[in-house]
Amino acid sequence: MRAMERGSMYAFVDRPVESLCNGGRFLLWAMRAWVSAVARGQCPPQMLYRGFTAVEAPGALPDFHIAMALLAGDAVETLALAPMPCLQISEDEAILLGLWRDFSLESAANARATLALLAEEGSVGQIAKAMAAASRRLVAAGFDMPALAAGATTYQESPK
Repeated sequence: MRAMERGSMYAFVDRPVESLCNGGRFLLWAMRAWVSAVARGQCPPQMLYRGFTAVEAPGALPDFHIAMALLAGDAVETLALAPMPCLQISEDEAILLGLWRDFSLESAANARATLALLAEEGSVGQIAKAMAAASRRLVAAGFDMPALAAGATTYQESPK
């Protein structure tokens, strides 16, 4: 992966979930819950609606769902998200969290470069549009999206 994508991803990968700010934990929960709902044959927006409403961000749910559906359907390789109770952030989750943060920072060039590595060429623009719209709505709901990794960037491994 190119250096610019690695910098974004390494702010999150293999970090404990608890190192994320509240917005980061919510996004991780939403991504894992979306994948879980699909695996169980349930409607993801229906399963996630209460959670998005609880954080006063139901307007972000349609674009979040579109982004996730396009990523799931048009990914070059299947993205693997950890199960809900996992306490560590997986590599693919780290990449996605980096994308959400980049879109909130209006770093569309970085985000599109990463998406070009993840998804089929014809879907990159649609995924970018959905992620950017969901990010704007989450920010409007009070999420500090640029600080998603605020805790993760200062997290240090404890000596063994």
